[in-house]
Amino acid sequence: MRIRLPHRASFAALIAILLGAVLVAVQPASAQPATTAQSALTAQQRSVLLGIARDTWKFFGKDVDPTTHLPLDNLGPGNVRGTYTSAANIGVYLWSVVSAQDLKIISRSEARSLIKATLESVSTLKRTDGFLYQWYDTTTKHVIRNPSDIDCATETSPVQDNCYFLSAVDNGWYASGLVVVRQALPELAPLVNHLMAPIDFSIFYDNRAQTACNTNPAIQGNQPTGQQYGGYYVDQGPAGYHNGALYSDPRISMYLGMGLHQMPGDVWWRTWRTLPPAQCATDPDFSWQGQPAPQGYWANIRDPQTGKQFRVWEGHYTYPGTSLTYIPTFGGGQFEALMANEVVPETTWGPRGFGLADVRSAQVQIKYATEQLGFPVWGLSPSSTADDSGGYATFGVEGQTLPAGKQLAQCTTCAAETTVTPHASFLALQVLPQEAYANIQKLRTMYPGSYASDGGFYDAVNPTSGAVGHRRLVLDQSMIMAALDNALTGNALQGHFARDPAAWAARTYLSMETMSIN
Repeated sequence: MRIRLPHRASFAALIAILLGAVLVAVQPASAQPATTAQSALTAQQRSVLLGIARDTWKFFGKDVDPTTHLPLDNLGPGNVRGTYTSAANIGVYLWSVVSAQDLKIISRSEARSLIKATLESVSTLKRTDGFLYQWYDTTTKHVIRNPSDIDCATETSPVQDNCYFLSAVDNGWYASGLVVVRQALPELAPLVNHLMAPIDFSIFYDNRAQTACNTNPAIQGNQPTGQQYGGYYVDQGPAGYHNGALYSDPRISMYLGMGLHQMPGDVWWRTWRTLPPAQCATDPDFSWQGQPAPQGYWANIRDPQTGKQFRVWEGHYTYPGTSLTYIPTFGGGQFEALMANEVVPETTWGPRGFGLADVRSAQVQIKYATEQLGFPVWGLSPSSTADDSGGYATFGVEGQTLPAGKQLAQCTTCAAETTVTPHASFLALQVLPQEAYANIQKLRTMYPGSYASDGGFYDAVNPTSGAVGHRRLVLDQSMIMAALDNALTGNALQGHFARDPAAWAARTYLSMETMSIN
């Protein structure tokens, strides 16, 4: 299979491709009982964070196209404008407007006006099964193959490229934004419902026959079944790879797919937490993963909807030399682990599962970056490069300096361990508020060029050289806005999602599972 690194595609799309290419997957991590960041932060800390939110919001005033009302992918360095957008960008921009309203940075009427203009524009975009394509030009609103690439109107025959690609995870973020808006601004529900009516996550579900093995040897390529495909090629069918890692950002589309009754609970139980030991002679050899020695246990779990029994590998990794158990992500990036928690209340609905995993993931990030890499700050996650080339790269805690067989991510060659991004610290506010706040402040004081009042933090810092990438991404700034909303309002953004009828599946499945990291 071809592995294409998108120009500035969401890291989710890259991880999905990598996961499918190697038949890999990830599982949950763990932590302490849920404590809201709001209750754990002092009045002074809250005031500082609100100031950051106000500065960060200024970015969005410059980022949105004034004619099409679509969010641009990125701004900077200098006057550079990334005049293209994606389903994920649109979804998290909706989060950001709602967050600005929750934080009283803008009025309800302004939030309503901004979101209405964007959704009306989205309603005119080319879509299939309610889903958005991979890339759109924000000036023309046309589907484009890649940033600065051809207009897809020139491709008249179906081909497996981004002109025909619907990303499962990116459209999960898009749908999450619609759900949040439906609850935060119910007066816009008719418009949201119009956009959601044709959405059908079932096109991403692999409903082929399941076996007692980890994969189905009767299918060409010995593929896993019951999992979510990474995407769908219009007029051609599902992409030939799966989102096999449950503890990664593609889980957002599983939450929505199940919540909208378009995917069965099988997708939750058949998707791997850590790469499982072989159950059959035909199962893939996963001994290449970061910690190949099996840690965990097999659990027999009955699906709450169908009563069907599943044998689930509740596995984990252990931080070398300690008793800290956790669920690894595929590439070790912070947003793989923690982004979903900004909208889905994992820390409260899954205290023995993903809520705990989210805490442990942040703990591993901090421990490795500060103790092993010797960085004064932490927070490795896919971001811009720490220079003004306008580049984008995958960064993450993989444990590349640790002994073989005792590394920290499932893939140990997929990410660089050189660059820190501020959004990672904000994502951790929900689970380790004091540690996250201290790191945010340290970034500002040690690297003053990483922050400016006209839009908040820039996207990337090299903690060794001090170099800064003077670029801001709508995806990353939106994660910051969402995290600040939850931290300062008692989880208001999570609350919007939680009130929606589609949230029932996330609540149900998160509450059921007790993972081996407890």
